[in-house]
Amino acid sequence: MKAPRIQGPGIFLAQFLPSSEQPASLESMARWASDLGYKGIQVPTWDKRIFDLELASKSQAYCDDVLGICEEAGVQISELSTHLQGQLVAAHPAYKEMLDIFSPEEVRGNLQARAEWASNQLVLAARASANLKLKSHATFSGALLWHTFYPWPQRPAMLVEEGFRELARLWRPILDAFDSAGVDVCYELHPGEDLHDGLTFERFLYEVEDHPRANILYDPSHLLLQQMDYLAFIDIYHERIKAFHVKDAEFHPSGRAGVYGGYAPWIDRPGRFRSLGDGQVDFRGIFSRLTQYGYDRWAVLEWECCIKDQQQGASEGAPFIREHLITVADKAFDDFAGAETDRARNRRILGLD
Repeated sequence: MKAPRIQGPGIFLAQFLPSSEQPASLESMARWASDLGYKGIQVPTWDKRIFDLELASKSQAYCDDVLGICEEAGVQISELSTHLQGQLVAAHPAYKEMLDIFSPEEVRGNLQARAEWASNQLVLAARASANLKLKSHATFSGALLWHTFYPWPQRPAMLVEEGFRELARLWRPILDAFDSAGVDVCYELHPGEDLHDGLTFERFLYEVEDHPRANILYDPSHLLLQQMDYLAFIDIYHERIKAFHVKDAEFHPSGRAGVYGGYAPWIDRPGRFRSLGDGQVDFRGIFSRLTQYGYDRWAVLEWECCIKDQQQGASEGAPFIREHLITVADKAFDDFAGAETDRARNRRILGLD
């Protein structure tokens, strides 16, 4: 039997790791995911209980052990994730205190040291991904301009251009490292990041001169909550979509708050994340569009529901994704009509002979 073109189901482990006081291991998480029916795991790289990024970047033997653990559990690694480290590659000082928790204690409070640490983490991730024979890597872009996302006070002329030039300068050597490793950098387009929609990605792509490793982690939930056409997004950017978070969301217009949320907690916002199938995202349309354009990498559950228990969300996620995977047809539906190629006949039909 033929396999679907899109690989899956996969699951991002970050939201399901035990608290830091509890034991955890890659083996236990891989077996947990496999028992729920997942075939792939997206592995966060900031928790050494399950993955040692520095060791993976320099030791093929360690990576072989990691791959062996996954194989024995019945899963593959879909991508490594550096979402937390990527956030720190470019970070405005206004977020100094709030973002420090993403970094080790020795660089906290020192923006320059923290940014250098983050950039090095991404380079390590490129090498580790190559050692694990991965094609894609999941991350955030960070943000220098996010505090100006609403154009009041009026932005000074050329502020946006300068911000994207600097963002590109910070990321260019990282992109080159991933290019050397043969791995695509997939930015999750996400509010709070300078890359949060199609136009911002285009600005960045221009500044990095269409770098072949600058790509997109497609997550429709963030596009829906910005009230974007997330299906048309695939039509426009499908050549750069190299990773996929399967995450649901809903937006219910309110007389009290809009897309900015009014500082309300998630459960009280007009737009909020939901477990798969509980929101408004048209996943049949998404899987059809991605399959149509030849996307052949992983479909990975990212779970962030503000209502449903996470274990229930994880249990329901694998069958939901599996039911949406499409096995590509190998012949046209009307082949029975026998319209075979015959040039002479074609010319007669056209009235040419």
